[in-house]
Amino acid sequence: MSGAVYGGDEVGALVFDIGHNTIRAGYAGEDSPKVDIPSTVGVWLDAEDDVTQTRYNIGLLSIHVWRPEMELSSFLKEGMVENWDMFENFLDYIYNNALKAVPKDHPILLTEPPWITPSKREEMAELMFEKYNVPAVYLAKNASLAAFANGRPTCLVVDSGATHTSAVPVHDGYVLTQAVVKSPVGGDYLSSQCKSYLLDKGIEIVPPAIVAYKEVMKSEESPIWKRRDIPMNLTESWYNYMIKEVMQDFQASVLQVSDVSYDEEVVKTMPANHYEFPNGFHRDFGVERFKIPEPLFNPTTGAKAGIQPILGGWIPSYNKRWNAMYGSVVVTGGNSSLQGFTERLNRDLAAKTPPSMRLKIISAPGVSERRFGAWTGGFDFKFSRFVSTTLGF
Repeated sequence: MSGAVYGGDEVGALVFDIGHNTIRAGYAGEDSPKVDIPSTVGVWLDAEDDVTQTRYNIGLLSIHVWRPEMELSSFLKEGMVENWDMFENFLDYIYNNALKAVPKDHPILLTEPPWITPSKREEMAELMFEKYNVPAVYLAKNASLAAFANGRPTCLVVDSGATHTSAVPVHDGYVLTQAVVKSPVGGDYLSSQCKSYLLDKGIEIVPPAIVAYKEVMKSEESPIWKRRDIPMNLTESWYNYMIKEVMQDFQASVLQVSDVSYDEEVVKTMPANHYEFPNGFHRDFGVERFKIPEPLFNPTTGAKAGIQPILGGWIPSYNKRWNAMYGSVVVTGGNSSLQGFTERLNRDLAAKTPPSMRLKIISAPGVSERRFGAWTGGFDFKFSRFVSTTLGF
């Protein structure tokens, strides 16, 4: 799409869904975002003509580059922009390289967490108007957009992402911020648990980027592989990010949430999953594939606060006022794609919901629909009407 198209629902708007793991961006009204790139940025110093400048590597391929002393970091904290200089460079990359769009030609919708502060909203609006000269800006809560994407303007949104899991009540498209509860347990927590377990078992975790050659062994023997010739002064943050990518693939391929509270005797009867690591080592994982994600729902097994406690605290306090929300519990977020997540949530909620109340879990069947829930809901009737009114159409 090139140029701006205004009038009716065709407003040529851009939607940016800002998440801790990745940022999704694209044209409103399309089935999926055009770009889905990591929110992690490579930062390094470039000394040229005795002048030192800060450079940024943005994009999946760029952050995998072996650049000595390049630190990988994020401009987000608690879902809000913390490093504005880094964020501006990120926006420049999306506009100029990813979307190849002219900012002043396209209204923009930006997602934000329910707990965002007024000062952060003001800074975001000021940046978009003052630097990028966009014709219109709409800042929308990601939970309300996920609700619209699932056709439920009034619902309870359970969003399980990279850094946290939250329960957000939405009424007629508006987030009830006073009733939002969240837990620090999310995808990153599971990645760290997977890493700890594998290291305790003596399994070496090797990033694919440093493997030059490997032999796939026929049994669980020590793998035979050759290390690629790479710079030795790579930063710890770069190496940890590469390890995290391996753990994300491991948890998506192996882990599964048990239908009921974890019982080792029961899960022993379940089939094991086979997984091959980047260096060629492979083995079957049985009991541990159910034990590692259990803290998501049962904090007594290791986590500080799981999904069950935050929902357990929400239900008694608010079911008298917003009973209708239990008939529409929308599940979204990349971490909710974990196998068995929705089924366990449905079972745990049903056990806590009074018999007189109707409970219905709404979850998109595909992984991409859950990951892109907020982005998909970014072009609703309110945004279209807002842009058309603001621009005089």
